[in-house]
Amino acid sequence: MIKKFKPINKAYKFRIYPSQEQQELIDKTIGCSRFIYNEFLAKAKDDEYNSYTKYSRQLPQLKKEYEWLKEVDSIALQQSLKDLDRAFKNFFSGKYNYPKFKSKTKARLSYRTQKFIRPSGTTNIEIKANKIKLPKLSWMKFAKSKEVKGKMNNVTVSKSRVGKYYISINVSQVLVTIVKDNQGELGLDLGIKDFLTTSDGEHILNPRHLSKYQDKLAKLQKRLARKEEGSNNWHKLKKKIAKVHIKIKNVRKDFLHKLSTRLTKENQLLVIEDLNIKGMLKNSKLAKHISDCSWNMFTTMLEYKSKWYDCILHKADRFFASSQTCSECGVKNSKVKDLSVRTWTCECGATHNRDINASKNLLKQGKLELGIN
Repeated sequence: MIKKFKPINKAYKFRIYPSQEQQELIDKTIGCSRFIYNEFLAKAKDDEYNSYTKYSRQLPQLKKEYEWLKEVDSIALQQSLKDLDRAFKNFFSGKYNYPKFKSKTKARLSYRTQKFIRPSGTTNIEIKANKIKLPKLSWMKFAKSKEVKGKMNNVTVSKSRVGKYYISINVSQVLVTIVKDNQGELGLDLGIKDFLTTSDGEHILNPRHLSKYQDKLAKLQKRLARKEEGSNNWHKLKKKIAKVHIKIKNVRKDFLHKLSTRLTKENQLLVIEDLNIKGMLKNSKLAKHISDCSWNMFTTMLEYKSKWYDCILHKADRFFASSQTCSECGVKNSKVKDLSVRTWTCECGATHNRDINASKNLLKQGKLELGIN
């Protein structure tokens, strides 16, 4: 086995336990960061967008107008401007739409602060045992489930909709990867009934996380509709509903993490479909099931974990007819466009399971595109 050393960025997420005073300051910082983002986005809409440098020079004057901006971490405000700058760069490159204002009720409740070393040699962010020190917040406990390894870059502080607080510590570290002995190669066909079908015939059932909690959500939402909006009981039910959604999110991520880790650790090559998920979501009958699968999140996990575990991940050509093509002789059967056709027999005599055939074709197509024999 050969060891490979490569620098990567990695994040460690932990729950934190701030005091009441610290919670209030975190909430203020989140609000101020959102205010800065929206304030300069409004300026960009009135006039054309200026650079991050020009906008950051206007921050001191804005702090004189709004004294409460001085109460929070100044780095968090700068990072909010960097987020806006990135949003505009993505828009100018054609990747995304024009930036939108951040909503108090819908936007992610978070802010980011950066680590730096003072002239005295001390740092603004420190970790000792199970405590972390952050700018303006001082020391607080966190649930340290693993050691934080690598050079710390920044920390994102976030708050869930049920009032729990978290930190995500971004680090740069040199990852030591042992090159695998096995030459495992898999084509991966994503689906709804079976979440994943591999070219070696493995079927991984779709856990359908949302469906398992659908009845509970429906009952809570029915009760919520009967409450007076804004009342104490209305807020209590909103919190209960948020807890269920967080539970669904957590079990889904757990499933996707375990599966993506296993696949990237055990194989040298993975070939997956380049799905047009945005277009597929326009199908009103399947949109909820497609969203529940979280194919996009799964693909993202495969992308960064393949770098960690020395695995090649390739997306096959989006317009390649993987389901309609016979993996034995290469003849295309247009009747298989009908999704209800689960098995079919080719004119060459080969009988195919729709999903296994598609995954075999994806592997062949991926190797062809990569120039692998």
